Amino acid sequence: MSDKRKDGSPVEAVLLVPPVRMPTAQACDVAERTFGIVAADACDLGSERDQTLLLRDASGTGVAVMKVSNPAEDPTSLDMEAEGARHAAQADPELRIAQPRSAVERGSGVYEHRVQWDHDGTRQWVRMYDVLPGTARSDPRNLDDRALIAFGQTAARLGRALRGFIHPRAIRTLQWDVQHAASCRSMVADIGDATTRAVVTAVLDRFDSAVAPRWSSLRAQVVHGDFTIDNVLMDDRGLVTAIVDFGDMSHTALMADLASVLDSLCTGRSGMEMFRVARLVLDGYQQVTPLEAHELSILAELWATRSAITVAIGSWRASHGLEEATFAERYNDTALAMIDQIRTTGWDRAGEMLGAPVALHANGELGDRRDAAFGPAMEPLSYVKPLEIASAHGVWMTDVSGRRYLDMYNNVPCVGHSHPRVTSAVARQWQTLNTNLRYLHPLAIDLAERLLATCPSSLDTVLFVNSGSEANDLAWRLAAHHTGNTAGLCTSFAYHGITDAMAPFSPETLPQASNRGHVERWAPTDTYRGLHTDATEFTAALERLDRRGLSPAMTILDGVLQSDGVYDLKPAYVQELLRLTHEAGGLWIADEVQGGHGRTGDAMWSFERFGIEPDMVTLGKAMGNGQPVGALITRREITRTFSNDTVFFSTFAGNQVSMAAAGAVLDVLDDERVLARVQHAGSELRRTLKGAMTGDDRIGDIRGMGLANAVEIVHGRANKLPDPETANQIKNGLRARGVLVGTTGPAGNVLKIRPPLAFTEDLIPTFIGALQSTLAHLA
Repeated sequence: MSDKRKDGSPVEAVLLVPPVRMPTAQACDVAERTFGIVAADACDLGSERDQTLLLRDASGTGVAVMKVSNPAEDPTSLDMEAEGARHAAQADPELRIAQPRSAVERGSGVYEHRVQWDHDGTRQWVRMYDVLPGTARSDPRNLDDRALIAFGQTAARLGRALRGFIHPRAIRTLQWDVQHAASCRSMVADIGDATTRAVVTAVLDRFDSAVAPRWSSLRAQVVHGDFTIDNVLMDDRGLVTAIVDFGDMSHTALMADLASVLDSLCTGRSGMEMFRVARLVLDGYQQVTPLEAHELSILAELWATRSAITVAIGSWRASHGLEEATFAERYNDTALAMIDQIRTTGWDRAGEMLGAPVALHANGELGDRRDAAFGPAMEPLSYVKPLEIASAHGVWMTDVSGRRYLDMYNNVPCVGHSHPRVTSAVARQWQTLNTNLRYLHPLAIDLAERLLATCPSSLDTVLFVNSGSEANDLAWRLAAHHTGNTAGLCTSFAYHGITDAMAPFSPETLPQASNRGHVERWAPTDTYRGLHTDATEFTAALERLDRRGLSPAMTILDGVLQSDGVYDLKPAYVQELLRLTHEAGGLWIADEVQGGHGRTGDAMWSFERFGIEPDMVTLGKAMGNGQPVGALITRREITRTFSNDTVFFSTFAGNQVSMAAAGAVLDVLDDERVLARVQHAGSELRRTLKGAMTGDDRIGDIRGMGLANAVEIVHGRANKLPDPETANQIKNGLRARGVLVGTTGPAGNVLKIRPPLAFTEDLIPTFIGALQSTLAHLA
């Protein structure tokens, strides 16, 4: 129900009409006659628009709370309040919510929970509530951290309890509801101080520009509307014991409730303490109801707007004589102080301090800051002009300027950047439990069983770790322990991890001169040049170990040879290497960190292409779609040998969040039929590339399997000489045209094309077009 001021602006009728005061004796009479409540006297508890009375017996003990509604109140709003309170109490019985009592008298003017009272020809409605435990109107500055967090939890629980409730009267214009902030502009003229008027106007302007255009995207429902310190009862610890007064219920954004909470609880807190208190309240709230990024991004504005409305309404009521000025404007100073702190901090920064995503802007100093913070040992940034990425979805990455890039490079988010199945699984699990494998929980066990089901039956044991490097490091420990041997073999430009044990197995980053002598490297088959097509190089590596009196504990192979230049090895060749390894007393490690999880398209694991049964399989990178997680799959006998002397445990290995991510990845691979899509998209990519690049002498070879592909750049097809300089120019030229690739291979002349497995055939023209344009420019 609303009214119009003379200037035509909408104002709630209940704000225009002062409450009528029922005499104490009459209050006791009405209570006994209509609700059956016997009281000796009544005291006024104070209220902005209604009259609230505490009815007491002869001993002074409260027996009931009477509310005499404002004469302008619409009775359907009172019915909504009653139904909303009942709905919330039923949805969350542990919340103590004031419930309206039923009248005992029946007849004209008497309804179930409200009784008509006529005063000097004015009709009003009387309602009765039980006296609930707790103290009213506590000072929010006295709430400790635990109480602040608990208040946030209660606010979220009340919002959740109301989310299934709806009532026709909930669609209304209430000045206290921040969505109707514009309706308070007409009140600004009643603010006596010019500086205060300017501040309130600036906040309302900010709401119009930053919030109003986004309002329709916010989660909305019926909310309490005024969940403040004045509308709860508390115990001596500051914990909410009861929730009262649903008179400001309306259908609005869920965040409107939070604005009222922060406006109330942060009162009297100064400087950064104000934001610290707000964050504690938000921590409690988000333990129940996590907030979305775009909700958090406007929370500072909503908070300031609620405070501005407080000032506008209080000043307006005082100006129109509806309340005594001291009472009406009692919150103005603290509301202005909160607004000043938010504006001084800056809207974006204030939002970030409340949990909003950091606002990213192109920053010319960021590279220098990176160098200063990380030092010279950190691998350099990609591209001559580094990218500052703000977000990524599917196969697209977006920089801070808003430009999108087709990601043909990142193999870690295997089912696509920010895949909703994975992000939801991780978020849900973080809210529930994340601990270690010393406690029973089904997620790790389920995942282990699913992984084993994809492998040969001889592989029957899973050990979880946190990365591919750790998986390969553990493989080395197990192999050395099981065989008693101390040497190993890898390809000549492999990469298998960053640990001290794996560094010698990673010649891509650790040159031969740094090898400690217990690891030999062999040159794998170069399918482009027709080199090393048999096991001669591998046999020579074994002989070099033998001459030093060493025997291999393991041979490790990345099934797609990503760092060596991406080659599709023949099954017979790999089968022979495995046979020679076993003959020399070593174990075969299939490194599936880069080639696994469907990268080749024809199988889940790249080793399956070779028709072999490895002794161990190591996983990482793609396993969690960006969540750090790894695994080792092996035979029970190998771990039993290890367990005779020690046990394996890692603090984070097998944690429930990582297990949820890895399980969701397997779900997506199955549900989206990713392997078939990868196989088709990969073959079409190579076919189209070969057709488009036929006449360019710089393109020496196009090869690959599934979505592990390579384009080798040479000085000319006739001599096949590697051309790393042109390859680097092409990489940077593609980046300038909105496509991301990397370079690989011993000479750095191979374009590495390994997009997320969300890549589809329809994106091929985008890549081909950018490549053709780059080559034409370089020519």
